[in-house]
Amino acid sequence: MANKIQKPRGTMDIFPSEAPLWQKIEKTARDVSARFGFGEIRTPTFEELALFKRGVGEVTDVVQKEMYTFTDREDRVFALRPEGTASVVRAIIENGKTSDAMPLKYYYLISCFRYEKPQAGRSREFFQFGTEMFGTKDPSADATVISLADTLIKELGIKNVKLHINSIGCPDCRPKYRQALVEHFNSHIDELCDTCKERLKTNPLRVLDCKSPICSSIAKDAPATIDYLCEDCHNHLESLRAHLDAMGIEYTIDTKIVRGLDYYTKTVFEFICDGIGAQSTVCGGGRYDGLMEQLGGPSVPGIGFAMGITRLILAMKECGADKIEDNRPLLYVAPLGTPAVTKALEIVSKLRSAGIYAECDICARSLKAQMKYADKLGARYTLIIGDSELESGKAQLKNMEKSEQAEIEIDNIYNVLKEA
Repeated sequence: MANKIQKPRGTMDIFPSEAPLWQKIEKTARDVSARFGFGEIRTPTFEELALFKRGVGEVTDVVQKEMYTFTDREDRVFALRPEGTASVVRAIIENGKTSDAMPLKYYYLISCFRYEKPQAGRSREFFQFGTEMFGTKDPSADATVISLADTLIKELGIKNVKLHINSIGCPDCRPKYRQALVEHFNSHIDELCDTCKERLKTNPLRVLDCKSPICSSIAKDAPATIDYLCEDCHNHLESLRAHLDAMGIEYTIDTKIVRGLDYYTKTVFEFICDGIGAQSTVCGGGRYDGLMEQLGGPSVPGIGFAMGITRLILAMKECGADKIEDNRPLLYVAPLGTPAVTKALEIVSKLRSAGIYAECDICARSLKAQMKYADKLGARYTLIIGDSELESGKAQLKNMEKSEQAEIEIDNIYNVLKEA
């Protein structure tokens, strides 16, 4: 007997019993996006490695440790996408969309890939809903994108989530903050983990995000980003707060939120869920005003977010918002004999074409087994057809919920069900 082939570690199989919850999230995301004027964009699953090095940042953990890369037959190096934003920016530049009317507003539902340690809410192939808006620096754009995320979370019935916001400044004011951060952590250099010692040289803000208890304790007393903001960044944050207040969106200023990718500027935010474990951030995003230019396009400001689908599912389960009504057949036809199978297929075919979910036996089961299967499917009505029913053109339609039955004309089944 050959060895069984198993799925790659950190990936998942999703069966029909689980798919409806995924479909609900995807449908709600599409509906909410449409209300906000966002249209769907689809980009390749893999891109040139250089795109993510330039867009995400060469010194980020994503690029240095987590990307799946491969060389094709022409010795070109590609990577499976680790996130969605860089690909969207590349698509905008390549297709000349910066000449379109602004703002550009896109959303996507995609799979991404990162080589990480699998755990609840974190996998190596993961699924995201994300939005991107380009063409305006105004804080009202930040508020709009945050409002979209907030609306989706509420419409999914998730109640145990809080919005955290921060500003990490801009290229004008961030160097001063970076220097203050380096000085603070250098005074504790011997206590930092090896990873943070390296981060301190390349990307000091990432030290604030370390999960090590010792590094986290040192980070608690680190300088706050909002204390080093220039006037423009300070005013941007205050305007955003005023907008959120006016929209009735509650938030907490959290100076430890910095996000993990290099392209962020000014606004950063996370929606954090209680009760789902260590991977508690169900949505993360922010502003990236220099990314378009960094990837070879014109200077066009942007803002967006990404939501992890599996984390949304965990959050929905935590607060009991994961109940989905089963898709039950309205009718199950139980045929007895070959001519009856042909008639059963004719009936369910017509019903399906009319938009009705109907089933019939295709496994040559006994009548007892068929009725047991119909009950397992949750069929509302059953129709048993044998030789005598075919000859008379009439059969007994049974209401499975009420245990009642009535004789009907077989060829009139559609009209009978329409009135049921």
